[in-house]
Amino acid sequence: MIQKLLPKVLFLAFALISFQTAEAQLFKKKKKPTEQKSDAKSKKNGIKPYDKVITKEAKTDEGLFHVHKVDDKHYYEIPDSLFNREMLMVSRISKTATGIGFGGGKINTQVLRWEKKPKKVLLRVVSYGNVAADSLPVHEAVVNSNFEPVLFAFDIKAFNKKDSLNPATVIEVGPMFTKDVNAIGMPDRFRKRYKVSRLDSDRSFIESLKSYPLNIEARSVKTYLAKEPPSNQSMASISVEINNSMILLPAEPMKRRYFDERVGWFARGQVDYGLEAQESRTIRYLDRWRLEVKEEDIAKYKAGELVEPKKPIVYYIDRATPKKWVPYIKQGIEDWQVAFEGAGFKNAIIAKDPPSKDEDPEWSPEDVRYSVVRYLASPIPNANGPHVSDPRSGEILESDINWYHNVMTLLRNWFFVQTAAINPDARGVEFKDKTMGRLIRFVSAHEVGHTLGLPHNMGSSVAYPVDSLRSASFTQKYGTAPAIMDYARFNYVAQPGDDGVALMPDIGIYDKHAIRWGYKPILDKTAEEEKPILNSWIRAHENDPMYRFGHQQVGDIHDPSSQTEDLGDNAIKASLYGIENLKRIVPNLMEWTTEEGKNYDNLEILYGQVVNQFRRYMGHVSNNIGGVYEYHKTADQDGAVYTHVAKEHQKNCMRFMNEQLFETPEWLIEQDIFNKIEYSGSVERIRNVQERYLNTILHLGKMARLIENETINGNEAYGLLEMMTDLRRGIWSETRSGRTIDTYRRNLQKAYVDRLEYLMTADNQKKLPDFGGYRKSTPVNTSQSDIRSVVRAELNNLKRDIQNGLGRISDRMSRYHLQDVLERIDLILNPKS
Repeated sequence: MIQKLLPKVLFLAFALISFQTAEAQLFKKKKKPTEQKSDAKSKKNGIKPYDKVITKEAKTDEGLFHVHKVDDKHYYEIPDSLFNREMLMVSRISKTATGIGFGGGKINTQVLRWEKKPKKVLLRVVSYGNVAADSLPVHEAVVNSNFEPVLFAFDIKAFNKKDSLNPATVIEVGPMFTKDVNAIGMPDRFRKRYKVSRLDSDRSFIESLKSYPLNIEARSVKTYLAKEPPSNQSMASISVEINNSMILLPAEPMKRRYFDERVGWFARGQVDYGLEAQESRTIRYLDRWRLEVKEEDIAKYKAGELVEPKKPIVYYIDRATPKKWVPYIKQGIEDWQVAFEGAGFKNAIIAKDPPSKDEDPEWSPEDVRYSVVRYLASPIPNANGPHVSDPRSGEILESDINWYHNVMTLLRNWFFVQTAAINPDARGVEFKDKTMGRLIRFVSAHEVGHTLGLPHNMGSSVAYPVDSLRSASFTQKYGTAPAIMDYARFNYVAQPGDDGVALMPDIGIYDKHAIRWGYKPILDKTAEEEKPILNSWIRAHENDPMYRFGHQQVGDIHDPSSQTEDLGDNAIKASLYGIENLKRIVPNLMEWTTEEGKNYDNLEILYGQVVNQFRRYMGHVSNNIGGVYEYHKTADQDGAVYTHVAKEHQKNCMRFMNEQLFETPEWLIEQDIFNKIEYSGSVERIRNVQERYLNTILHLGKMARLIENETINGNEAYGLLEMMTDLRRGIWSETRSGRTIDTYRRNLQKAYVDRLEYLMTADNQKKLPDFGGYRKSTPVNTSQSDIRSVVRAELNNLKRDIQNGLGRISDRMSRYHLQDVLERIDLILNPKS
């Protein structure tokens, strides 16, 4: 019976299922033809429905873009409205392997544009190196020569069309940060130095992706295979953490202000092919904050009243900063208020505490809307003030001052060695909080100056007569230099008894002048129309040295009036005062640096600081020999831009070097110190200092400038022959006097012969890149210049002097030394084949 009924039951069940399926199909909403076509197209392109890519498991951070993490994949959801908007990518090394250097160093900055294609999203690099107005015929040629390269290409993964007014496109962004994209990875200089072969993708990954209203912050760890890593050699690799900040640039660029080399400023340049000139010209414009007058305050501003800017410059102090130092850092920031008042603004720069985590859990120093003084627990004895600016206009968008914990050690060392002779507060290895706080305020103000757009003004301190730095009334009014942006540091000129004298600079006359020149709004004028007004502001003070800008120099220092760490208008006089103070410090080092129950580490460090300070004085003076002053002017101003240092002053500088350095500085040789800090090294220390500044004087570029000066100015110049004679007579005076030649002098004299030997065969010196004015170099063709001829003559003169003086030398070691030198000279003049 059951067997007969079974086929009928199966038939009925099948019929019922078929009916239900048909009913479901009947009532199911039919897709529109366009949707069916879209699904087919998406499937063909590999583009999936949004919820199949950004699933319920996605961890999302909302901001400029929605940033999603799904399992181990990372996605950007880019609003379609942001395609073709320009963004600035700033890449920095945030954490490094030991030996590479400290984190925070900028490695690349580039303008990017997201471009949407049917199947792809392209990230293109935008160049602003060459420009022309789009209304000019040449614009098309400029565009064609500036084709934007593709940094990375992404497959479109999905579209988000839930909000029809704000559709978005989804891409997987991870590969850009985990693959070896050169422009956002390890710089070429490190790759070459450490012989990097490739990126190891298995040990490279995204650490974090965070989205803020105006920026995206990506941190990735990259591991590179390297034949010569700076540390952990057994790993044969280098791992670094790189931070890539992508910042939305303003829709409307700020009005530029054009650069003028007579006022120091961080600036950027473009080659403009649209100017009415017969050649392309580079135009340069300032990096500065967008300080603008509110519409309702324009009348007040024109009437000369101080007004508040539309948006002030605000600095937040990192939550990690020790509380006792916060007030001093804030004071350093707000010390610039007085400079902005000269530009027409009140409350233009403000220091604030950040909100607590409870008040605003989303607040972050990585948010580009906030500029932060970041306190870094690092042994690096430094602070720096980088900024991020819009390359189209120079507008500073954000700045973070990096404050490394051990900057206090640096301040202790400087303040001690430069003021302890007259200042009880600087004696000892731990300063009172009030003293250290004042030093922190000074450094804070200096670093803030950089974030406002000001570079170092090393030509500032020369404006003050040296003896004025010993005057309490003068220094209390003017500080120790007209610019806190100089490296004037602390007042080493002041002597015991100079009561009430200021020991450091404040925001000075030049600082106020520069801020006014760069920030004072000139209403109803274009950037081009501002130029005559800006020129008039400079010319109003053109003959006042307090308003002078002197460029920082590296390498061969050609302008002795624009040096680091110097004070006053006469290097000889200032350095002699400084040496007298060092002579007062050395006998007291044991008392001022040692503590019961502790070792002599601080004694060693601060004795080393004394030697370093002595080195600085030698540099300040020696750089006058062969020196050329540089005072920038325009064609409407009288006088020369370049002027050779006066003959008498150069000759006096050579006399100073012979007396203070090449004659053994006995006061620096203190056996009671040496037997506490070292088992050897005192002789080498003196030799090293003497050789360094001997080589400074006998530098090819300096010698070439002495020749040129004499060629142009004749007897009014301190020429190479006269300089070489003065140097030889100073270093080899024993050949005339018959005195015993001590160990230090014997070392120096051999160094002199070694340097002449080098000059006899030295390669030609080429003109070097100037790095924006920081490096000046004098090209020299050594085989065709008079340098080799003079050096050969000096070797023969020295040979004659030694032969004539040997009979006067009774000390046996001195005689052996001179006999050895004679052999060396013969080998130089007549080298054996």
